[in-house]
Amino acid sequence: MINILDYTKEELYEIIKPNFRVKQIFEWIYKKNANDFLQMSSLPKNLREELNNTYHFSPLKCIKSEESKDGSIKYLFELLDGMKIESVLLPMKKELIDENGKIIKHARYTICVSSQVGCKSGCSFCLTAKGGLKRNLSAGEIVGQILWIKKHNNIPYERRVNIVYMGMGEPLDNLKNVSKAVKILADNDALAISPRRQTISTSGLAKQIIELGNMNLGVLLAISLHAVNDELRTKLMPINKAYNIASIMDAVRAFPIDQRKRVLFEYLLIDGLNDKIEHAKELVKLLNGIKAKVNLILFNPHEGSEYKRPSIENAVKFQDYLSAKGVTCTIRESKGLDISAACGQLKERLS
Repeated sequence: MINILDYTKEELYEIIKPNFRVKQIFEWIYKKNANDFLQMSSLPKNLREELNNTYHFSPLKCIKSEESKDGSIKYLFELLDGMKIESVLLPMKKELIDENGKIIKHARYTICVSSQVGCKSGCSFCLTAKGGLKRNLSAGEIVGQILWIKKHNNIPYERRVNIVYMGMGEPLDNLKNVSKAVKILADNDALAISPRRQTISTSGLAKQIIELGNMNLGVLLAISLHAVNDELRTKLMPINKAYNIASIMDAVRAFPIDQRKRVLFEYLLIDGLNDKIEHAKELVKLLNGIKAKVNLILFNPHEGSEYKRPSIENAVKFQDYLSAKGVTCTIRESKGLDISAACGQLKERLS
């Protein structure tokens, strides 16, 4: 059976005729949350049966979910080959209702999706990397995570969500399928999630950053930087041996960015390693000439890690220094920390 979520609309135009039938199929899958092809009553019976015998659109099943006290939900999905991945639903803003029960402001969500089963980057602070890389996800397996989460949380089609490719895996190591997922999700006949609402996070694969930039998809770029010198960054992130800080910065400077947006730099603060004012000074120098925003993340502890979470005082000093130098900077609240759903904590596990 073939996963129809792996196909763009244009690819299906080549297979299924006439073209308007493809649009109908997309509407049933992405807008009407159909469970199977036989439900698609606007299609001729013989086409429904043919589709049902050839394709499916259920590439994963949820085998466990955990809800955090902050409302974040972590899902453990099993893929058709038995491999497992995790995704996280992050509530960003709550729904506001007036005294008459009318919705004043709709809830806003971000969905954190995986792009690989495991990861080969080997970052020393990340739990996902401990199991190594098992395989890439297909475009349809990426899309399927978002489709399932929206459906099972009753998030209406017209409610736009933000997508961050920050789950398990290095998205740029799977650029072909990640870029295809971006296009499928952005299609107005699919989920219509604009590329400007999709952020691709990378540990700094300079060559692929340039390749992604040349695609000009309109996505946002997030760089996991975490250190201001090559010596420490190589210790934290072995990928730095292949792509050092200078090569990453050159690639970022060449990346096309919407005038209203910024390149996001993720900087993981680790107690005693990279959380001092001297490091903040170096970071300001590195970002010179780049339209940047810095997200400071306090290290999320996990079993077996040698690193410690920094004090909030040091984090605020770091933030204040960057802000004083004109660098947009926030301390990111780690959502889902109590259920191991925060950055660097995702790992396919049942216990």
